[in-house]
Amino acid sequence: MSNLEGAPVEANDVRGRVAELHAIREQVRLGPSERATQAQKAKGKLTARERIDLLLDEGSFTEVEPLRRHRATGFGLEAKRPYTDGVITGWGTVHGRTVFVYAHDFRIFGGALGEAHATKIHKIMDKAIAAGAPLVSLNDGAGARIQEGVSALAGYGGIFQRNTKASGVIPQISVMLGPCAGGAAYSPALTDFVFMVRETSQMFITGPDVVRAVTGEEITQNGLGGADVHAETSGVAHFAYDDEETCLEEVRYLLSLLPQNNRENPPRVEAEDPADRTGDALLDLVPADGNRPYDMRKVIEELVDDGDYLEVHERWATNIICALSRLDGQVVGIVANQPQSLAGVLDIEASEKAARFIQMCDAFNIPIITLLDVPGFLPGVDQEHGGIIRHGAKLLYAYCNATVPRISVILRKAYGGAYIVMDSQSIGADLTYAWPTNEIAVMGAEGAANVIFRKQIAEADDPEAMRSRMVKEYKAELMHPYYAAERGLVDDVIDPAETRSVLIRSLAMLASKHADLPSRKHGNPPQ
Repeated sequence: MSNLEGAPVEANDVRGRVAELHAIREQVRLGPSERATQAQKAKGKLTARERIDLLLDEGSFTEVEPLRRHRATGFGLEAKRPYTDGVITGWGTVHGRTVFVYAHDFRIFGGALGEAHATKIHKIMDKAIAAGAPLVSLNDGAGARIQEGVSALAGYGGIFQRNTKASGVIPQISVMLGPCAGGAAYSPALTDFVFMVRETSQMFITGPDVVRAVTGEEITQNGLGGADVHAETSGVAHFAYDDEETCLEEVRYLLSLLPQNNRENPPRVEAEDPADRTGDALLDLVPADGNRPYDMRKVIEELVDDGDYLEVHERWATNIICALSRLDGQVVGIVANQPQSLAGVLDIEASEKAARFIQMCDAFNIPIITLLDVPGFLPGVDQEHGGIIRHGAKLLYAYCNATVPRISVILRKAYGGAYIVMDSQSIGADLTYAWPTNEIAVMGAEGAANVIFRKQIAEADDPEAMRSRMVKEYKAELMHPYYAAERGLVDDVIDPAETRSVLIRSLAMLASKHADLPSRKHGNPPQ
């Protein structure tokens, strides 16, 4: 049998060796100690294996290198050589499809990354890339293992290099389930999606103690890098949930909407929602008055299958909506202005949010539906000095570079450069539709009249009456619903109630779309 802490003792026959193996496996399964497990539970956290069980289909997990141990010496490490070295790696299935996973075990060295620990992660990442299957990391680690010095830092470098190699090739999802600092925060930032759990997970480059020492600022871990901070303020987290069970269930849902890799299409399902269902409610949801707000989410619910969608970055840059959903069983990415927030204008954060989402959709063969109701870019000194030009250009670049099917629907306002940027026909939208409430123009009628007819208004006996007359004249001449259609800038003006069926028919036609970009190493997008 084995002493379970040092080298195996001699076993006399095969049965003895097998019994020894089972004893070691049981120790690996249980982890370092019951005390360590209870300490993890006391923090409101699940163990690494419990998390894997929730993520993957029951009984599907195959572990890789469960018996791995570190070889480091010094600072007492040679006396502490637990199996797994603080990270569990392997593969299983989610909804029957292969998914690779690694999970930090905070009970062992606080989940800190050492050389052996990093090598295990490198191996599973390489296997995920080679197999063409998604990679999910369950992060609960305290950063680099200080006792191993530069070897631990090099381990992070190998992870970052593989994150970059896998970018746009396989979906990469980071689930933050504990405090993750320094290098442990950079890898998630390189992945496609970041999930966080309130109260128990944090992300920061330098913790509150360092902040206090350097700047004198007092702040808690959650105040510095908690789930709500990253979901609402920084935009680092795409999703935030109250508990691990809900979080991991939503990871499973996200995986059901993504392809295995960039060479496949997302999984299609049989839709029970009729493709020709009319959306009469849309006639009342969107006011004809362009100054009245409404909730674009309700429009999306009317259009998509069973009203079901997954919103990405729901609480950050709320003036634009990015969501994954299905139309007639086919996965689509939806980008939509939200008139309920800042009137749906584009600003720095909205541009960044939508640009990254469009790039993800394009990388993984997800058609893009754009719903426009945009009055323009947000004016202001802060926006200009903050770089709205280059940030807005990110959104423009993302749309222009996307080769997946792209369909735009103009619900109401579409003014100025924001209209062009939001996937207009002129930048490559495959199909552009408009509702009869659309207003496509360089700017709103009031602003346009003030510019064009400035002299007439100023010289009039009644300037306000003249301004009102000129506004009406401008609207009648250049902003009527059919102006763009008459010039071929939209493909059709459609009944809002028929939008769902029009989109589904258009997607079916575009299913075989093939578009090649010029031969190049890569583009140089605005930063």
